[in-house]
Amino acid sequence: MNHSIRLASTDDIQQLLPLIRDFHTFEGIHISDEQRQRAVNDLLSDLSLGGIWLILADTTIAGYVALTFGYSIEFGGKDAFIDELYIRPELQGQGLGNQTLIKIQQAAKAHNIQAVHLEVARQNTKAQKLYAHANFLPREKYMLMSVSLKS
Repeated sequence: MNHSIRLASTDDIQQLLPLIRDFHTFEGIHISDEQRQRAVNDLLSDLSLGGIWLILADTTIAGYVALTFGYSIEFGGKDAFIDELYIRPELQGQGLGNQTLIKIQQAAKAHNIQAVHLEVARQNTKAQKLYAHANFLPREKYMLMSVSLKS
C-alpha cells in the first residue's frame, strides 16, 4: 500500500467533514455540524492558521491530520499543534499513523516549525505508543490546561 499525505483545500471539505464527525464522535467532542463546518472552512481558507492534510492509502482517503500554527519563545519560533489525527478504523494497524506522523513532521519543517505538540487521552495507551514511536515525549513538568472563550 502506498501512503501519502496531501494538503487539503476547501474543495475537499465535503470529503473531510464525515471523517471529522467520526473522530469527534469517537472522542466525545460535542459541537454542531455548523460549528464544525465553519472551523474546518476557516482552517482550509487561511494557511497562516495551519492546515489539514488528507491521509491517502493508495487512492483511498484513509483519514486526516490537522496541524495548527502558533509561536513559542521557549522553542525559539513558530510551533504547531497536531489538533486532530484520525485514521478510519478499518485502516488502522497498518502503519499509516506512524507514516503520517513522519510526513507531518516533514511538512512542519517545511513551514519553519521549531516544535510540534499534541494532546492524547491519558487512557489511550495505544495512541501514546504510536506517538512515542514517532519521538513525541511527555513533558512531565507540564500539564495542558485550557479555558473556552466561546460565548
